[in-house]
Amino acid sequence: MEVDLVKEREKLEKLREKLIELESVAVAYSGGVDSNFLLKVARDTLGDNVIAVTIHAMMHSNREIEEAKQYTKNFGVKHIILKIEDFDLKEFKENGVERCYYCKKYIFTKIKEVAKEHNIKYIVDGTNVDDLGDYRPGLKALNELEVISPLKESGLKKNEIRLLSRDMKLETFNKPSFACLASRIPYGVEITDEKLRIIEKSEEYLSDLGFSQFRVRMHGDIARIEVNQEELGKFFENNNFSKVDTKLKKFGFKYVTLDMSGYQMGSMNLNM
Repeated sequence: MEVDLVKEREKLEKLREKLIELESVAVAYSGGVDSNFLLKVARDTLGDNVIAVTIHAMMHSNREIEEAKQYTKNFGVKHIILKIEDFDLKEFKENGVERCYYCKKYIFTKIKEVAKEHNIKYIVDGTNVDDLGDYRPGLKALNELEVISPLKESGLKKNEIRLLSRDMKLETFNKPSFACLASRIPYGVEITDEKLRIIEKSEEYLSDLGFSQFRVRMHGDIARIEVNQEELGKFFENNNFSKVDTKLKKFGFKYVTLDMSGYQMGSMNLNM
């Protein structure tokens, strides 16, 4: 049955009007649901006055970066990837509760430099209305750097972005939500490249087994796996309990556990 998208299309038109006002934009691009939708609308609205800028540093999944490359190629958008080999930001590695603020400040300063080099007037990102409901210190950095969030300003929520993405036949319409790999490590615990690669490999393995929405949280040498409640039963299929236990221990964990509460976005913020 076709979904009535009258309200969503009104917001989409509002989004297009905002982009037209901006004239040229650099989209902070991760390849996720929100930034992919924003990039597609920006490309359709502003043509060649749009570029996509992706940061590739230690906290980013290599698989996500490769997907981002493919999406921008399909859109015919100029895609600039800033590879940061040694992300030596003290406040990020120390992993305090303001980690995201310092990280966003650093990253978006780099994106602004790229935009200036390409004579692009504004930086836009994929923050939507639902993002305002979680603890997100990085939003403060965006405000300070005058980054514009047109999805939020157009009143678009996550489910509406997914519906419109499906209507536009974007393959990311049902893509699971993803986040910086550093969000898997409790605040106050040092972030290292080694830890992030263990998490990355562990989550890629769960994806390869067919799980869709999940996180592998790192608590010292313990892996705490969160998956959607409806996917918990998959662990009883194809000997997956044993497979996951063996594989994650091979990656570097000593103990592998399954969180009975299931996946919760921002669960590391609950015990701050």
